[in-house]
Amino acid sequence: MKTAIRYFFIPLGLFFSLTLFSSFFSHSPANPKFPYKEQGLSERQAAAHLISRFTYGAKPGDIYAVVDLGLEKWFMQQLKGEMQDDALQLMLKNYDAINLSNQEVSKIFPNGGQVLRMATRDGVIHKDSVAQAGKKEYRQQLLVYMKQHGYKPQAELYRQLINQKILRAAYSNNQARELLTDFWFNHFNVSLTKGQSAEFIPAYERDVIRPNVFGNFENLVLSTAKSPAMLTYLDNVMSSGTPENLPQAVNPQLRNRIAARAKMTKVDTSTMAKAATQIQQKKRSQGINENYAREVMELHTLGVDGGYTQSDVTNAARILTGWTIYPMENGYASVVKNMIERIGEDKLAKHGFVHEGDFLFAANRHDTGEKVVLGTKFPANGGYEEGVKLLKMLANHESAANFISKKIATRFVNDNPSQNLIDKMRTTYIKSKGNISEVLLTMVYSPEFWNKDALREKTKSPFELAISAVRSLDAQILQPYQLFTWINRMGQKIYSYQAPTGFPDKGQYWINTGSLLNRMNFGLALASQRIPGLKVNLAALNSNREPESSEAALVTYGRLIMPERDLSQTIDRLRPMLNDPELQKKIDDAATKATPKQKTEEDSLIMIGEVERPVKPSSKGNKTEPHNTMLAQVVGVILGSPEFQRK
Repeated sequence: MKTAIRYFFIPLGLFFSLTLFSSFFSHSPANPKFPYKEQGLSERQAAAHLISRFTYGAKPGDIYAVVDLGLEKWFMQQLKGEMQDDALQLMLKNYDAINLSNQEVSKIFPNGGQVLRMATRDGVIHKDSVAQAGKKEYRQQLLVYMKQHGYKPQAELYRQLINQKILRAAYSNNQARELLTDFWFNHFNVSLTKGQSAEFIPAYERDVIRPNVFGNFENLVLSTAKSPAMLTYLDNVMSSGTPENLPQAVNPQLRNRIAARAKMTKVDTSTMAKAATQIQQKKRSQGINENYAREVMELHTLGVDGGYTQSDVTNAARILTGWTIYPMENGYASVVKNMIERIGEDKLAKHGFVHEGDFLFAANRHDTGEKVVLGTKFPANGGYEEGVKLLKMLANHESAANFISKKIATRFVNDNPSQNLIDKMRTTYIKSKGNISEVLLTMVYSPEFWNKDALREKTKSPFELAISAVRSLDAQILQPYQLFTWINRMGQKIYSYQAPTGFPDKGQYWINTGSLLNRMNFGLALASQRIPGLKVNLAALNSNREPESSEAALVTYGRLIMPERDLSQTIDRLRPMLNDPELQKKIDDAATKATPKQKTEEDSLIMIGEVERPVKPSSKGNKTEPHNTMLAQVVGVILGSPEFQRK
């Protein structure tokens, strides 16, 4: 957004403020060519725009490569998302935890409460000493216990999750797949801030989101609905029908025990059986939870104005009762585990249960009454199948077609896409039964995608800014978590947005004084090699030809970092900064102040996969590469400029 970012240099002082204040703030198979020429774009400009929308930023040479291959062919290649990523896979080989199943994660990475309970059970920690939980000796006892039993801290799991996301975004050849993985994860948001669901997030992104980003939307809806991450995040895991609508059968073994006890005490068997049934129902019934049913309508499918009522939400929640998690190694869902052992795994289907991977439909918790949602009747005595019917109905509803089309257009075109474009995408959505690739093709073959209202009209999120800077400089990431620290400082803690809405996708959300100051600091720190674990070779970007002056460097590197843009106004605004005698001091102060605090030795032990240990920043920069102070200043200013914030 051009108007929203005009004032972000105020925190850098009056000089920066005065210098920069005023500056910023249907496809058809019969038509094989994108309609960019009709919008006044050259082929190279169109390639730059396409790259800006479907990658995390252009790397050196990308525009030439896309033009040589052909824009349409490149885009179809990206929609398949099957290009070889050998170099990336080599980088990821040390991140062993990201390939574990939920069951394996549950066994290897117990949470703190589970570790404490197990250590107490085994006599390592005495109950009376729990009050000493904050003391070093107490923590050390738990660490020793974990090591002896092969347990690992969950912080290690989350670091690997974060590190792999950064590496994939920066280095994957399948850039559109990574972008859409981020987009759909955000749409079906779950968060590390909710401890109950956090451990399931690596498999959620890997097995539920990433494989389905180009397919039919209903597959995403169904897969997320049955995932442990979503079931726990939105609390459907414990949702159960009301007693009057639950199956009334009493456990036969329990009935036999009741009868035997009745003979001894001469108490009426039917009375005890009734009491036992009530107790059993009370234990298993926690009541209907409407959280997921509401969000699957409001946020996942229909949209807030999608035409549903509170009655629809309640009945959808009733339909989804019994959708829960299969028991885990660490004792999660132990009550369900006991029930399964009692019935027998081989007899679950006979009793109406459905077991698919980590998902379990618990028939004994399902509301069997009649329901009506959006005018569609779901007859009494339904089971798992009515939940599937409901979710497919929502995913293919006309309101969903409109809501999802608009959300995709907002992400990939501009913050306020035209209704004409949304209508075309919605029509394709309905005809293709929610095929995401078809909707994307309709969008990219539309003139609205290429016109002036779309060019550089999106504002990069902190994650997008950091990755695009790394890609534009062809930087080498040795310690991804250092980059995450900066992304967090700029205002985006990935995987940790607490609300189910996910991060907002409009530029105004990211524009505030503190976060934008840190955007400038990040650019300066990256260019001057002050971020441990990231290496850049600025001279190599210009074939090791050193510019004659700072002004020449500004022009040359501006074109290298932001190709195919008219930078005349940007250069005019930035040029005075290069002649400021206090510029070096301002850069040093800003970069030093904002450089992330180094991790302790204990922290570094769990940063699995880091190539080398963090090093303390130096005023002389990274000694492993030749360091040109003038050039670093110029590149840092470019990365912090208003124009680079746009995509």
